[in-house]
Amino acid sequence: MAKVDSKGRIVLPQKVRERLDISPGMEVEIREEDGKAVVEPEKDPDEIVARMEELIGEKREVEQGTSSETERSETSPLSDRPGPVAQDFRENIRKGAERATDE
Repeated sequence: MAKVDSKGRIVLPQKVRERLDISPGMEVEIREEDGKAVVEPEKDPDEIVARMEELIGEKREVEQGTSSETERSETSPLSDRPGPVAQDFRENIRKGAERATDE
């Protein structure tokens, strides 16, 4: 059984880290769920980028009043290209993932 130190830190047992594919330096999400602490490894950066692009597309749909891929591509030639903020966000996610795997 793991212990909590005076600073609130917990060392995850090696077998748990291996099963969850958690490596040193990796960020984890810790949340309370049904009275229990749940630890989840960070999401795959490509998953985050894909979801971000999906949300951007949905926002464009609402702004343009369109509802299908065909309508979006016909009404906006840039609909498949993320804007500068999304590009910066994507690049930062990828850089963070590279740093985590290098450590």
